[in-house]
Amino acid sequence: MSRSSRGLYLIPYYLWMVLFVALPVVLVAYYSLFDIEGHFTLSNYASFFTPVYMRMTLSSFWYALLITLFSLLVAYPAAYALTRTKHKQLWLLLIILPTWINLLLKAYAFIGIFGTYGPVNSLFKAIGLGEHQILFNDFSFVFVSVYIFIPFMIMPIFNALEDINPTLIAASRDLGASSFVTLRRVIFPLTLSGVRSGCMAVFIPALSLFMLTRLIAGNKVITLGTAIEQHFLVTQDWGMGSTVAVFLILIMAVLMPVLGGGREVRK
Repeated sequence: MSRSSRGLYLIPYYLWMVLFVALPVVLVAYYSLFDIEGHFTLSNYASFFTPVYMRMTLSSFWYALLITLFSLLVAYPAAYALTRTKHKQLWLLLIILPTWINLLLKAYAFIGIFGTYGPVNSLFKAIGLGEHQILFNDFSFVFVSVYIFIPFMIMPIFNALEDINPTLIAASRDLGASSFVTLRRVIFPLTLSGVRSGCMAVFIPALSLFMLTRLIAGNKVITLGTAIEQHFLVTQDWGMGSTVAVFLILIMAVLMPVLGGGREVRK
């Protein structure tokens, strides 16, 4: 195939990147240069560095870090167990299936589960613990977020575990290493690329969560995603909302090579 022919096949890709990646970013940056009355200004960027938005930024990082950490703590053992089950592809499909369900439907399902008359509170009453407010707090927000993001953490870790050469594990056992030492010194280093990919797939979207902060946390958790939603849909200050979005894009652009960087350990 000639070079010109290969270039023709790349045209749809370049069009997609321009129309749905580059152009939206340019539009967001453009709107960030105007105030709520449509006047050109740079005050939006100055406003972002006020204590209010700095607290939102720190809050976003904190909750994204918690969600990523808990997702990793659950996903790594789950992925490790999956590689040793008989029908691993079937179990993997069952883990992926919830990702096909709309996020809004899953959020409302948890509202029913954690609600005052939901099954969790019914269980608490049955065992004598009484009724508790489980919704609209940090715990429910992190719990539901982890549930939603776990499949995206399991997949890359599972693939990395599947790619490990079994002879390396057998050699570790032959040299007298225990199962825990083999996991710590052989298996985990060989799956760091999958761990990094999973962390990137969870941490970056977790930074911009806004629907769960409203439905599950009752707006008690404030993130940059929440600020963007409020500015665009409530205050109608598209300039400030775009400014927050610009900084969120910049943060993600910096984090992507950091989380995805580093050399992979070769088999």
